[in-house]
Amino acid sequence: MFDETDAKFMKKAYLLAMRAYEEGEVPIGAVIVREGKAIGEGYNQTELLRDATAHAEMIAITAAENTKDNWHLNDCTLYVTVEPCMMCTGAISLSRIGRIVYGLEDPRIGFISSRFDGLQELNINKAVTVESGLMRDEIYELMQNFFRELRARDKSNKSARES
Repeated sequence: MFDETDAKFMKKAYLLAMRAYEEGEVPIGAVIVREGKAIGEGYNQTELLRDATAHAEMIAITAAENTKDNWHLNDCTLYVTVEPCMMCTGAISLSRIGRIVYGLEDPRIGFISSRFDGLQELNINKAVTVESGLMRDEIYELMQNFFRELRARDKSNKSARES
C-alpha cells in the first residue's frame, strides 16, 4: 500500500506539523508532491495569520499551484497528517489533486471518510485516490499532546483570571 516515497513525504508533513505545534497551532502539516519532488508545503497558521482559511492543505495547495504555474494538480499527491476538513476537501477537489494520503482520521470534522464522503458528494474530481493510516500512531500522539497541553493552559488561565 505505502512505499518509501510515501513514508518520506509523510515524515516531511509530520515535521511541518511539529513546527505548527511549536508555534502553538493545531499540529497539521501538508506536502504536495509531483514527480517525486515537493512542490508545495504548509502547516496550520490560523492563529499566526488570524485567518480561518490558513490550514496546512490550503497553504500547500497555493504553493504547489504557484510552483507548477497551473491550478490543475491532477498529477500530484497530497500528504497531510490529519484528514482534511470540509473547506480543505473542497479545495483539494477543485484543484484536481490526483491522490491524497493522510495519517489520522478526524471523526469530528473530517470530510473525506470520517464524517462524510465529501469527495464523492462534491463529485468534482472522480479520479482521486485516497489512502489513510500512514504514521497514524505518531500523529495521534502529537494531536493528543497538543490538545492536552491546550486544555491545561486554558484551565491555568481560567484559574488565574478567577484569582
